[in-house]
Amino acid sequence: MSLATHPDRLLPADPGTRSIARELLQRVQDLPIISPHGHVDAAVIEQNTPFPDPAALLVTPDHYVTRLIHASGVEMDQLQPGNAAPRDIWRTFCAAWPLFDGTASGYWLRTQFETVFGVHGELSAETADDSFDAISAKLAEPGFRPRELFKDFNIEVLATTDDPLDDLVSHKALADDPSFHGRVLPTFRPDAYLNIAHPSWAANVERLIETASDGGTGYRGYLTALENRRRYFVEHGAVSADHGVSTPATLKLDPSEAEALFERALSGQATARDRDAFEAHMMYQMARMSVEDGLVMTLHPGSFRNHHGPTFQAFGADTGHDIPFAINYTEGIRPLLQDFGTAKDFHLVLFTLDETVFSRELAPLAGFYPSVYLGAPWWFLDAPDAMLRFRSAVTETAGFSRSSGFIDDTRAFCSIPARHDASRRIEASFLARLVAEHRISEDRAHELIVDVVDSSPRRVFKL
Repeated sequence: MSLATHPDRLLPADPGTRSIARELLQRVQDLPIISPHGHVDAAVIEQNTPFPDPAALLVTPDHYVTRLIHASGVEMDQLQPGNAAPRDIWRTFCAAWPLFDGTASGYWLRTQFETVFGVHGELSAETADDSFDAISAKLAEPGFRPRELFKDFNIEVLATTDDPLDDLVSHKALADDPSFHGRVLPTFRPDAYLNIAHPSWAANVERLIETASDGGTGYRGYLTALENRRRYFVEHGAVSADHGVSTPATLKLDPSEAEALFERALSGQATARDRDAFEAHMMYQMARMSVEDGLVMTLHPGSFRNHHGPTFQAFGADTGHDIPFAINYTEGIRPLLQDFGTAKDFHLVLFTLDETVFSRELAPLAGFYPSVYLGAPWWFLDAPDAMLRFRSAVTETAGFSRSSGFIDDTRAFCSIPARHDASRRIEASFLARLVAEHRISEDRAHELIVDVVDSSPRRVFKL
């Protein structure tokens, strides 16, 4: 039996505990997928666009994949469309396949190859052309379009990530289409309009104010425009606003101070300290707006973006060299929580790439503040062992009810079932251990796994 289809993959090695985990997994294995945060393009689903070649689908857009191949000595240009032919990129990937043993990427990809594409056996330099042709043939099938796979994957809700000035026309078309039975929801992602260090910040702000400020100008017009665009997203089905910030710092400024910072930024005179202060203040403002309009606020800090300057200059962002760093949630988030931590119906989902804050900061915060929920292990931490470490670290303080449910955070549409299946197996494994150690009853474990997999994301993201 292959690794990708073994019924006990990721389940405990101990036979007795594994038996409990099997029953727990069976309880949730066929539940629909709820994906409240991700990066799939809604237009691909709305237009039912055929997927491209295997390399463009599975290799070049996936920084999990390209970074590890590059680390082995392969030049980045050999992994970039336009610089190398798709079949050549695929050959490079297949030759590097042994590098992915033990990685989360290897697990997801192996599962996709067998269960989605019907490709069996190990990839290698020798089998590269055969697997490229087999997957290409699959991609050409009418039943392999995004809408058909959306149904086959049993996806109920899929959230996208969208620019504040996006017209959301694809989301509206899907919502109005009686033949499409899933939900594709937009997510308000304003980073490029809040972070004045962003190279296009001033131009973005000018467009934002011109488009949505109701005639307002300056800092007040800026806030009005953000509030109006958030309402537009809510009207088009959005349930959350996502923020990819450097740190979880928040700051409440006097309006005159904030306006002065804003004007200095527009004139190009803002210092590095000004930039940090303004972003922290805007996180406070985003929380205020979420209290008013009901959008769930999600925070994704702790990544040093574009760590290698030459690679960024040559190939741009999201090319595999974003590196995590330590963060401080307890102090950073406190100004926001002083005013909004107990606000009625405010939901704040906190993610991290810094495992040291799981038990020290995040679980205690979620264990007190009604607004705070624990975001699932994210990015470098959405791997089997890291997910187990997360669950073990936070549960003793915050229990199960304070977590968001699984977040796949993926651009790779075809990996969604594999990622959610892995999460369900990890939750079954953790709960099975608690049952085997007589810490919870088996009946209660069956209730908890349904809550963690299905009820939690619906509850936390107001679905």
